[in-house]
Amino acid sequence: MSFGQNVAATKIELFKYKKSSQIAVMVQQILDDKRKVLLKNIEEMIQEASKARGGIWDPLQDIYKSVNEAYLALGTNTVDSVAESTPPVMEVEVHVRRVVDVKIPALTVTEKDTKSMPYGFADTNSSIDRAAKQIKELMPKICKAAEYENSIFSLAKALEKTQKLLNALENVIIPQYKDNIRFILSTLEEREREEFAKLKKVKAKMENRG
Repeated sequence: MSFGQNVAATKIELFKYKKSSQIAVMVQQILDDKRKVLLKNIEEMIQEASKARGGIWDPLQDIYKSVNEAYLALGTNTVDSVAESTPPVMEVEVHVRRVVDVKIPALTVTEKDTKSMPYGFADTNSSIDRAAKQIKELMPKICKAAEYENSIFSLAKALEKTQKLLNALENVIIPQYKDNIRFILSTLEEREREEFAKLKKVKAKMENRG
């Protein structure tokens, strides 16, 4: 860090640096509060994400088992044909909410039709029906888990950026302001001592002449 480099040692500059230092300390406090809130939210969402993931894996295994049974019983072409011809019966709406000025997408899953399966029964069996039902039941949980995971990622990026700004303030900007203030104060004090010494000499000469 450069001590007093390119700093004009004047009272005006001293006032500017003191004011800038005060503002920097205020911003530092705001960023530190933001960092704490981000950390708290991340910790809470990690817990929620863990719970959400925990309720997904076992049902997914059941779905994979049902789909595999359908492939074995009906053949790949039939199952793929049913999958391709089946219209979507679920919609995912994305809403944006804010957490400490960080945009977080919130997902809402709705069903278009819950009364009937969107395909005929002639070319299918109970395995496909069971898998379709399980997927419809599990989809909201999968979306909720994805929502938490994405939120954690977004908040972590905001936390990293906030921490970088805090580090810059604490380790560079504020110390530089303090160094410049000390430099200006030291220079002004030295000038005052020099002026005082000059005045004493002038006074002494005038008294000798008198």
